[in-house]
Amino acid sequence: MARIAGINIPTNKRVEISLTYIHGIGRTKAKDICEKIGIPRERRVAELSDQEVMQIREVIDQDHMVEGDLRREVAMNIKRLMDLGCYRGIRHRKGLPLRGQRTHTNARTRKGPARPIAGRKKA
Repeated sequence: MARIAGINIPTNKRVEISLTYIHGIGRTKAKDICEKIGIPRERRVAELSDQEVMQIREVIDQDHMVEGDLRREVAMNIKRLMDLGCYRGIRHRKGLPLRGQRTHTNARTRKGPARPIAGRKKA
């Protein structure tokens, strides 16, 4: 099992797909990394040599912010918005959607499960 950026990536999948298990690397970045190193698209992680795994690690370390650093930066950006007290920061604080979605009926993912209103009878 190859370990890249502190994550054990699956060995039976293609390199392009298994790199997406790292937080901060999607399909496009994974494809770019493979092209940069010269790994064919159909190559599996189990078929990689130690040299190729080292090259992947080096490219990710140099060019991409992943895992803990990325999570920390996102959290700091959200904290900055909340400290500023701007519209987006206030919405983060209240746990409401930030990007203009309706909240009268939907937004359950952001607001959490519906709470019953006390004293209201079902008709």
